[in-house]
Amino acid sequence: MARVAGWRPEELWAATPADVAAVLAAWMPEAESAGVDRGALAAMMEQCPDG
Repeated sequence: MARVAGWRPEELWAATPADVAAVLAAWMPEAESAGVDRGALAAMMEQCPDG
């Protein structure tokens, strides 16, 4: 989320799943109604790994 939304660490750790979903919905409107499946989540994690 830091890369996608520009969140600082304190904003990231204070965010709720709903906050993250709202940001991702803006980037991927088609995912808003369907949710993010395991494959999409894995792809995002691969593109933006922690550390």
